[in-house]
Amino acid sequence: MDVEDRVIAIVAEQAMLEPSDVTLDSTPEELGIDSLGLVEAIFAIEETFDISVPFNANDPQGSDFDISSVGQIVAGIRRLMAEQHA
Repeated sequence: MDVEDRVIAIVAEQAMLEPSDVTLDSTPEELGIDSLGLVEAIFAIEETFDISVPFNANDPQGSDFDISSVGQIVAGIRRLMAEQHA
């Protein structure tokens, strides 16, 4: 499973959807993920990829981590992984 597939699986689980229902263009809001679900998804992503996501649940828009869509989350994870291994 690559990064994209694993993120889609995590997001789908939080949204209680099938992975096939989640696209890179999907937003957390469109998928019905509330703030608690988003925090749980971030924790799952951190655990899965062994990274620390710079995300503030109290100020999601002020975070350095773009959560506007699944594709942006994937891109952010890839960036964090590259920085960690640099």
